[in-house]
Amino acid sequence: MSTYVYGITAASHPSLPDGMAGVGEPSLPVRVLKAGDLAAVVSDAPEGLRPKRRDLLAHQNVLAETGADGVVLPMRFGSVATDDSAVTGVLEDRAEHYKERLRALDGRVEYNIKATHDEEAVLHRVMSDNPEIRSVTEANRQAGGGTYEQRLRLGEMVVAAVKAREAEDAADVQHALEPVADAVSVGPESSGWLANVSFLVPRDSAETFLATAEQLRKSHAHLELRINGPLPPYSFVEPGPEPAGAGISSDMGAEE
Repeated sequence: MSTYVYGITAASHPSLPDGMAGVGEPSLPVRVLKAGDLAAVVSDAPEGLRPKRRDLLAHQNVLAETGADGVVLPMRFGSVATDDSAVTGVLEDRAEHYKERLRALDGRVEYNIKATHDEEAVLHRVMSDNPEIRSVTEANRQAGGGTYEQRLRLGEMVVAAVKAREAEDAADVQHALEPVADAVSVGPESSGWLANVSFLVPRDSAETFLATAEQLRKSHAHLELRINGPLPPYSFVEPGPEPAGAGISSDMGAEE
């Protein structure tokens, strides 16, 4: 049977609570595989696993309980190996990399920040910041709305100004929060967000990070910020020297 992998820890990590259950229906028992100085938190992999809410939460809960007693390198939801031997083989092959990541992420959590514009507020901001747009708008108003070409030109000017504002605000989000984080990982671009950035934050500095994010929100009233965290540091677990997918594969994505 294939093996589902939740995360990687040091072999010296405290024992898991008795009866810990993971993904699957019914939930499958969680166990530990050790190889040298490392260990993997695993269970059997259920057939036909899909990213349903119940299993996503089970995956997160296993990581939360494991991480409560020490650092864990979280694997993405849906990380599966062919069997237990494949998992221990990966631990042996990538031992130095995983041990370095465990040291680097010890005592740290991830906060993911997604930003988008409040449409009405950003239009007001663009109008107030751009004398040319204000001038063309007033000229069209005095002309009873203006010709089709004049309205089209105004629309194109506004779209260009909003796009420029998006780029500026995305940079502002990263620059404001970078100084209070240990590392930054920029997520994939999406049409729904102007910024999607993850920050690696020392657990004991989380209040400072959140206070800085709140200051950013207040100073950029036209921005809507979604703060997700604290999370296991998914964005900072690099695959290591071997090609991603060698031994342990995941094609279901993360649960952010």
